[in-house]
Order: sequence, then structure tokens, then C-alpha cells
Amino acid sequence: MALAEIFEAIAGPDAPVEFQAYDGSSAGAPGSPIKITVRSPVAVSYLAQAPGALGLARAYVSGHLDVEGDMITALARLSKAQETQVSWADRLRLLQSLGGPKVLFPRIPPPPQEVQPRRRGLTVGRMHSKSRDANSISHHYDVSNRFYEWVLGPTMAYTCACYPTEDATLEEAQEYKFDLVARKIGLKPGMRLLDVGCGWGGMVMHAAREYGVKAIGVTLSAEQAMWAQQAIKKAGLEDLAEVRHQDYRDVPETDFDAISSIGITEHIGKANVPGYFAFLNGKLKTGGRMLNHCITRPDNTGPSIYRDGFINRYVFPDGELEGPGWLAGVMNDNGFEIRHEENLREHYSKTLKAWCANLDEHWDEAVEEVGQGTARVWRLYMAGCVLGFDRNVVQLHQILGVKLDSGGNSGMPLRPDWEPSVARARVAS
Repeated sequence: MALAEIFEAIAGPDAPVEFQAYDGSSAGAPGSPIKITVRSPVAVSYLAQAPGALGLARAYVSGHLDVEGDMITALARLSKAQETQVSWADRLRLLQSLGGPKVLFPRIPPPPQEVQPRRRGLTVGRMHSKSRDANSISHHYDVSNRFYEWVLGPTMAYTCACYPTEDATLEEAQEYKFDLVARKIGLKPGMRLLDVGCGWGGMVMHAAREYGVKAIGVTLSAEQAMWAQQAIKKAGLEDLAEVRHQDYRDVPETDFDAISSIGITEHIGKANVPGYFAFLNGKLKTGGRMLNHCITRPDNTGPSIYRDGFINRYVFPDGELEGPGWLAGVMNDNGFEIRHEENLREHYSKTLKAWCANLDEHWDEAVEEVGQGTARVWRLYMAGCVLGFDRNVVQLHQILGVKLDSGGNSGMPLRPDWEPSVARARVAS
């Protein structure tokens, strides 16, 4: 059986993509802006040895399968293939037509970009221990600061932006997000802020520059800390802003006026989340506010981690996602009164589309900087995440909590004072 026939059997005879294979067969829609090319038998073996997303990722990342055209559109158009349930009898028939056992054995090693158990020390040791967390963070964030500059743009913000308007730029939306967080946690001149998992220091610098706040950021990525400290010096903010290469559990200071936790809860691990919020509560002054901004699952019906999934193997080793209600409950149970919550799911889809466009624009430079395999991981990962947020597979929630005093006083205004009118004025200026 030709590979094109197998493609039609799985994706359907009218799949809106063009398909070509090394055996000369073709299928789909000739001239389609989306073209899939199976370049070698290795791709077939990857798909047979690890059916589903993992096999597809291995074939694509290794270069044995190509996708030409917009990756987001390609994944969306192949949704029928992803949803198709192939019976075991049909799988055996398809395998036999491809050559039987020879596509299954010998096992082909995954691409070097894939994190596997006991490999390179990344998954050695107790899950979410300090050393293992440091290795996992380094795997993803210590890729190349230049690469991140191309993908993320001038703000170097690698978290969901918040778009004040449909036509706002990525940079405007990221600054809006920083300012939204700043206003939610009530920053004022002279305050002290702890930003946990601070990335390249965007929130730290915004707080110092726009609010006169003494801000400390911590990150497990050495590359991020180095870049951030250089940016702080260049901006002349050394007296107010600091970014450390440090585990948040090792921060010695206490009595902060506010805490921002932006995009780190995903790395904490479900079992450690209660202790994480309790730790942060202990770092706050009475009346201090803490905002947790993180990716979540829509609910708590599924597992927090898919160990053999593409994201865990290629992007965020040991990353875990929980439902928003569970997170709010754990915050509440560990000293925070919940005062506000919102879902920015659509905003993350727009953010990712902007990052995808940036990567496409700098594709040749990115490949030269980090290699074809790593660049392909990012192209596939970000496009897949767009669909994940669009289809409510994942969400992005901001949950605001306050540490009450002994009399139950919150110090919060009667109504939120961080409404969009303030941010619009700031963006317009």
C-alpha cells in the first residue's frame, strides 16, 4: 500500500492539505498552501513506534517529515487525522502494508531535543527537587537569549500578554500586562516587590521604572538572570531593580509589600503548590497582595501531567497544570483571601500567534543560532498551543489574593481600581 493511501485512510480523502511521500505517492489537495512531505522511511518508523503526537513530533523535529506553510493552519487542518480512532485490526493491517515488523524494529532513538527518563540528568532525582527543577528550567530557558529576543520581541516577556484592544501590538499588550499586574497588587513608590520566576526581568523593571518600587526577581535560568541584570544596568535601574539566579525557596528577605508570581506555578508541581503559596504568604506583610498568573487546565478531571506527551518530553520537563478552581482553593487555604480572578485564554492565543509570526520572520537566523531541531520544536510547540487555547484545552488565569490582618481587614478598595481605562491611558501615552 502506498503511503498516500494510508494518509487518506487516516486523514480522509478530502484532507485540505497536499501530501507527498518518498515512495512517489501523493494525496490531498494539490497546490494547497499547506504541504506535508514524508522524506524517508525513518518518519514512518517514528510514527509506527510512537503513534500520535509524539511520533509526529519525532518525525518532524528530526527532519524526516516536513510541513510547509503556516504551522497553525496545518495542525488545524489535520485535526480530523488527530481525532481519528484507528482500531487495532486496522493498525496491524497498515503496519503489514508498510513492511510489518521492520518499521517497528529496531527502535529508532528519538531526536536529541527530546528529554527521556535518566537522560542527561534532566529527570534524575526527586521530582521538583531544587537540582531537578534547575535542570528542567535550564533545558527550556537556557536555549539562547538571542533566539528569545527574536521570538519574544523587545519586551522579552515569555508569558501571556493582555491585549487592551484587538489591534494592539505584542509590545503594547505585554506592557499592559505588566501594568495590570502592578495595579492589581497595588504598587506604590517605596514599596518592596518580590517577583518569583521573573524571566528576563520585565515585571521587575516595569515596577521599578513606572512605580518607583524596590523590586527583586528570582529565576532558575542563569541565561535569564545574566540578560536581565545587563538590561537593568542599561536602563539605569540598579538602585531599584535586581534579578538573581536563585531558587525562590532560597530568598532570605521577608516583609515584602507585594508578590507577583507570573508563569511559575506550572513548574512547581501539584504536590508542592500548597507549600508554595504558604511560603509566599510568609514572605508578605499583613495587607500585602499576591497575584498568581499561570496556565491551567479547564478543570480537574484529567491528570496534571502527561509524561509521554510532546510538551513534557520536548518543552517543559516535569511541568504540571491544575484547574483554576483548585488553585484558588489552595491559595485560600494557605492564607490568601481571594479578591479577584480572570481568565485570559484568548489573550494567550493572540500572544502565541505573535510569537509564531516572529519565529517565521527570523527563521533562518533562528536555525543558525539554535539548530534546525530546536527551531522545529518551537515552531510545533507554539502552533499547537495556539490551538490549545483556542479550543479550551488549556487556559490562563490570574488570581489575586490578599493577606488579611488579625482583624480580617484587607485594605482593598470597595471596587477594583485597576480597570482598563487606566491602562488605556498609559498605552496611549
